Amino acid sequence: MTRREPNRGLARLIAESGLTATQLARAVNRLAREAGQATRYDQPSVSQWLGGTVPREAVRPFVAEALARRLGRPVTLAELGFPSPARTSSASSPAYSRTVEELLDLVRSDMDPSRRGVMSAGLYSVALTIPGWPDIVGRMEAVQTGFARKIGMADVTAVSDMTDRLCELDDQYGGRYARPMAAAFMANTVAPYLRADGSDKVRRAMLSAASFLCYVTGWMAVDEGLHGLAQRYYVKGLELAGASNDHLTYCHILRGMSVQAADLGHGPHAVRLANSAAAASPTSGPRMRAFLAGQQAHAYAVAGDRINAFRSTREAEKALDIAESQIPTYGGYSPATLAYTISQVRYNLGDVSGSIGSFQLHFRLRDSTDSHRSGIRFGAMLAERQLEVGHLEAACASWHRVLDDFPTVHSGRVDERVAKLKGLLRPHLGNAHARDVYDRARQLTA
Repeated sequence: MTRREPNRGLARLIAESGLTATQLARAVNRLAREAGQATRYDQPSVSQWLGGTVPREAVRPFVAEALARRLGRPVTLAELGFPSPARTSSASSPAYSRTVEELLDLVRSDMDPSRRGVMSAGLYSVALTIPGWPDIVGRMEAVQTGFARKIGMADVTAVSDMTDRLCELDDQYGGRYARPMAAAFMANTVAPYLRADGSDKVRRAMLSAASFLCYVTGWMAVDEGLHGLAQRYYVKGLELAGASNDHLTYCHILRGMSVQAADLGHGPHAVRLANSAAAASPTSGPRMRAFLAGQQAHAYAVAGDRINAFRSTREAEKALDIAESQIPTYGGYSPATLAYTISQVRYNLGDVSGSIGSFQLHFRLRDSTDSHRSGIRFGAMLAERQLEVGHLEAACASWHRVLDDFPTVHSGRVDERVAKLKGLLRPHLGNAHARDVYDRARQLTA
């Protein structure tokens, strides 16, 4: 029988983190629950790992992520003394070719009912390696597939138009409704286009269109609560944006990743992503500057950095004032969006009453360009904050408006908010208004 060697790498990282074996086991269990899995590790389990026992392959990323979140830096399986899973793609293949193959594998797995549970259980990682712009820009090697198909600008326009329609469906009905269509479109139409022949101009434009579709599909996955899957789509989008020299979409995706991190409560990670987006942004107009500065403000607030949060808020306000004084733009970063951002900044810095006022301003400023789904989710957030300051009847009125529209969307994030309201109202069931909302929510979610 082979004698196991103590795992010095794991011991070193645990010591560096300051965690006890029990604390690490609990962190791993929390991450497993976050990924939809059930584990019951405790102190003896960690002792066995330290003694040389290797945890199951599915559990190893949880151990790495738990330590990465504690240390604030990436932790690899090799550092932990754990074997890495075999890679299916060749490291010697061209970077762009590998990106296309990995994207195709991702969307095919996403479409496969037998794989959907595995895809959904993917873990959100604060230690995910984000490709830097200098590392990915301009990589547009040809993919030799033998396809005779040649694409033109009409194909690029079709992909962009279809992406716009998918965005509209997502806004109206939610990510759970729209994402399967987005994944199927990516697998059946867009991926073959990425491997087809065409002029340099056309192929670059197609890469850019595919990059934005990856971003949109990732955004839909976030709405479903599939945060690990969303990250995978985001990273493929970054790589395709670099291959097409699409600096603007690259920054747009980084900002979206910061939004995801901030909403999950990972403040320092959200700040890094928001600052990376702002730093990498090419020369842009005032509306884009407001778009990026607003997210920096939100991220700083989640991280508890009051000074930089307010500084970035002022920068966003100033830039949007300039943008609004120019030619009007339909959609995009608007005064309503800024009011929502300020509400988030105030709430995360402890000003609950101020955040309610900003939220109410947001609803007064909303127009037809704003997402139907976001209106429902934001209404639930407003109700939660009204209850937090003791305004029970106002909260119930807001929740009734949410429940009016709740059946019209298929959104994991909206589902979470409606499930949360039942727990929040349970202590107040002696109040007729609270009991009415509670009973209505229970019937709608039965």
